[in-house]
Amino acid sequence: MTCRTRLRSISADVVLLQFPENWMGVPWSFKKYMDEVYTVGMGGQLSNGDGRSAAAPKANYGMGGKLAGTRYMISATLNAPAEAFDDPSELFFEGMSLDDLLRQVHLNAKFFGMTPLPTFGAFDVMKNPDVASDLARFDAHLATTFGELANDAA
Repeated sequence: MTCRTRLRSISADVVLLQFPENWMGVPWSFKKYMDEVYTVGMGGQLSNGDGRSAAAPKANYGMGGKLAGTRYMISATLNAPAEAFDDPSELFFEGMSLDDLLRQVHLNAKFFGMTPLPTFGAFDVMKNPDVASDLARFDAHLATTFGELANDAA
């Protein structure tokens, strides 16, 4: 399974990373997936090690990825309301954006050379869920994002 999944990552134009944000990070099942698929891929399928060379052992860490040209989109569900982000007066996140919270996921993708697409967040999914609205916003997000990609390719 992991070899086939790695091959799909190599040939994909876009990778969609969908997960529930869990205690300010990814859930264990997503971490396990990353360990099984991407860590094993560091043997040469997905990256040239960590990007450093014998000639420059202290430079270019994290820049050995072989997935240049592959784009990725994060779609995360959160219990936090959207208003908790991007607002310095909100004390918990202190003005952080959703992408700030998901920085470790972005860095993992960057390690393999992938380029980010705009992140999607479904907020307040436990205390004030609005599934119909979230699905409509997600459809619009996909249409906007991939419409722009189609226009860029034309």
